[in-house]
Amino acid sequence: MAESKTILIAEDSSVILNLTKKILELQKYHILSAKNGNEVIKQMESQAIDCVLMDINIPVKDGMECTREIRRSSNPQVAQVPIIAITGNANNYSMEQFREAGITDYLPKPLDFDALVRVVKQYVG
Repeated sequence: MAESKTILIAEDSSVILNLTKKILELQKYHILSAKNGNEVIKQMESQAIDCVLMDINIPVKDGMECTREIRRSSNPQVAQVPIIAITGNANNYSMEQFREAGITDYLPKPLDFDALVRVVKQYVG
């Protein structure tokens, strides 16, 4: 079997985090989590991550700020990682703003878990 891909879930809600984690683990992904923007950046710098599920409304540094910081990384593996925004406030942002920040794609909350699996597979296989 191919080495499992690592997904970082940036989410401050334990309920959403645990549900998302279980669903992706069933798909054989290795899951890491971060509850705030500083944790996201630390994890990105310390290990290989294949995709980030980024809640836009996380504490310390929000998802947009985190995404911009990741995109500025001098490490091309980090700077080019797919980032999928997850937000209950998608109406507060245009796709243009997401793209400007460097977000690859987005999923609205409440999460449709079939769509989640489909989008993750689209970017990381």
